[in-house]
Amino acid sequence: MIIEKIDLLRKFLKEKRQSGLSIGLVPTMGYLHEGHLSLIRRAKKENGVVVVSVFVNPSQFAPNEDFDAYPRDIDRDYKLASEAGADIVFHPDTEEMYPPYSNTFVEVGGEMTKVLCGASRPTHFRGVTTVVNMLFNITNPDNAYFGQKDAQQAAIIEKMVRDLHLGIKITVCPIVREASGLAMSSRNKYLSEEEKTQALVLNRSLDMAKRAIVNGQRNSAEIVRMITDRINKESLASIDYVSVCSYPDLIAAEQIETRTLIALAVRFGKTRLIDNIIIE
Repeated sequence: MIIEKIDLLRKFLKEKRQSGLSIGLVPTMGYLHEGHLSLIRRAKKENGVVVVSVFVNPSQFAPNEDFDAYPRDIDRDYKLASEAGADIVFHPDTEEMYPPYSNTFVEVGGEMTKVLCGASRPTHFRGVTTVVNMLFNITNPDNAYFGQKDAQQAAIIEKMVRDLHLGIKITVCPIVREASGLAMSSRNKYLSEEEKTQALVLNRSLDMAKRAIVNGQRNSAEIVRMITDRINKESLASIDYVSVCSYPDLIAAEQIETRTLIALAVRFGKTRLIDNIIIE
């Protein structure tokens, strides 16, 4: 079932909750791929009702970014989500989520929103936390599911849930990759064949870093240098950042001593891709 109105979704979920069913939420911007579907399947195993939101959120895009071009296909998304176990696809329009004169935002302060993707996209995470908080308020889920590919986003949302005492369990699921090793992303469709081939360097450089750590390398600057040198060998790659930091608090560290996120963002042509690994 597709529901487009907030009031209708609230009414439906209230009835399900009164029947004793738990609610699982999978927030997405649509154009679903296997990464999203893995979240839906996990939610189905753990909840009585699964809601998948499909909403391209304007407040997390800067004016020069790809909001208008972001891929959309609600019929395709509904079919895939339903087959994966979604009970409801929530597909509001912009006016439903942001009524006229809306100017209230939810923002996580501190350094964790200013590093990594936040350094080059300073308004991005305010848009993310605002819309996710809206979805939490609308659906009142017991559980919500996010992918590790957006590791910074997941850490920020977990902090928002803790700070605001929302009482929602956040589950972060592993990255799903194409057979080639490229992390699945709705933006992969933008890549030319040559760009897609060169983008394989992202996963390969992370694997190289992991091997180095297993073999005893603990110096963060050396790990960043290794990854940077490897990516720069690809003619179409333009690095936004390569970073080594503690996880989930996202504090830069000179030495790898605790749970660590190695994250990167690289442009291939006009397409910005992110990837990461977490070292336990």
